[in-house]
Amino acid sequence: MADVVDHIRQLLDPILASLGLTFWDLEFQRQGPKWLLRIYIDRESGVNLSDCESVSRDLSAALDVEDIITHAYQLEVSSPGLDRTLSKPEHFARFANSTIKIKVYQPIDGQKVFQGKLLGISDEGLVKVEIATGTIMEFALSAITKASLEIEL
Repeated sequence: MADVVDHIRQLLDPILASLGLTFWDLEFQRQGPKWLLRIYIDRESGVNLSDCESVSRDLSAALDVEDIITHAYQLEVSSPGLDRTLSKPEHFARFANSTIKIKVYQPIDGQKVFQGKLLGISDEGLVKVEIATGTIMEFALSAITKASLEIEL
């Protein structure tokens, strides 16, 4: 499966570069009887429907030519949205000073969900968050089940 995902990324990178877009994330998973390949794309100025259509069209053609996915699947191309999931070090670096919610695998002082101001990520891969009490907490990427931006209105 990792080989297929790597090959998809190799096909996707030049497509995104030609359109002035960046890769955010990729999901390739079984959903019921079907497989879903979901690609999240981004751009500083935002992503529109035309961007998603262009990537979908170009990637679909490349996947048909390469024939690397041997079973039926559905392709979706989307923006990561305002409440986007953060999963890579560059995500945490880019959104420093934003409000985030973090869920961890193992409770810390009886708590598994934390919300606060993202301070960034260290070179060692520790996500630093200032929670409401003013306490600065550090979370290893491997300890985080999900991290996402909180919409600030």
